[in-house]
Amino acid sequence: MSKPVYTPPPHLKEEATVSDAMRDVMKALIPIILVAVYFYGLPALFTIVVCLAAAALTELIFRKAMSKKPALNDYSALLTGLLVALCFAATTPWWKAAMATFIAVGIVKELMGGLGWNRFNPALLGRVSVFLIPGLYAWLNTQFAGLQPAFSSVDVVTQATPLAMMHQGMEMPSYLQLFLANPGGAMGEVSPLALLLGGAFLVYKKHINWKLPAVIIGVVFLLGLVLMPVTGVDPLQYILTGGLFLGAIFMATDWVTSPITAKGKIIFGICIGILIVVFRGIGPVEGVAFAILIMNAFVPLIERATKRPSFSEPKPAPTVTEK
Repeated sequence: MSKPVYTPPPHLKEEATVSDAMRDVMKALIPIILVAVYFYGLPALFTIVVCLAAAALTELIFRKAMSKKPALNDYSALLTGLLVALCFAATTPWWKAAMATFIAVGIVKELMGGLGWNRFNPALLGRVSVFLIPGLYAWLNTQFAGLQPAFSSVDVVTQATPLAMMHQGMEMPSYLQLFLANPGGAMGEVSPLALLLGGAFLVYKKHINWKLPAVIIGVVFLLGLVLMPVTGVDPLQYILTGGLFLGAIFMATDWVTSPITAKGKIIFGICIGILIVVFRGIGPVEGVAFAILIMNAFVPLIERATKRPSFSEPKPAPTVTEK
């Protein structure tokens, strides 16, 4: 009998390669990219290009240092760079976006063993590194101050994020405007509709299951409805603001850092939804990224608890009790 072969995720059931799957996810992000560029113009394009270039360069450097062949043709590094870019505002200093991409691709992805071995979502951990190691970014600000391209005020629209407006009790845009497109915040927060279109494409291509994003968004909505008498926050506004749709559709469904089992995905999604509401309630920092990263750490435990029994595993011998 031949020995079993163990390979890291993603485990694709179709006749698709990893590079095909990664390209499909990048295609699914095109609607939100177009909306972001429409609102933010050249700064949005510039930030995206910086992150893509930083991702490619970081992977080449790390794989060279570790005597590994370049793997840019699997598109995983470029996808990570694109997701990092969408987690930032268009006016983010380029060195901050580049450093977050460097951490995402170089440290979280490559130093953890490469594609399929990382425990945490690389793009999200790169993004929250701004909060986890503020001293590094403060030092970068002193080193690169004055090197940010000067875009004209016509090139970018800036305003308070809808989530900040909601917390401050300001007059909110209509439901329709929040759903279709509303500038403010990270580029990936601009349009839930654009993100849903991308998610529908990934479901059609069978790269993700619609149930996980639906569970996350549904839990946040239901908890928002329950807490409405206390918070005074409209549950529809609660789900249409912040990075909820980006996180639920494109981050939580990451093949490597999410559970494989159907029950595991449900548990994973429920816990993420609860944590998002908790983080939004206790602090000014958007809780989607931290909620997903925390649950990434519990994925092995969830999978062990929800794994299907294997017919090849020997059954334990029955215990004999004395009369």
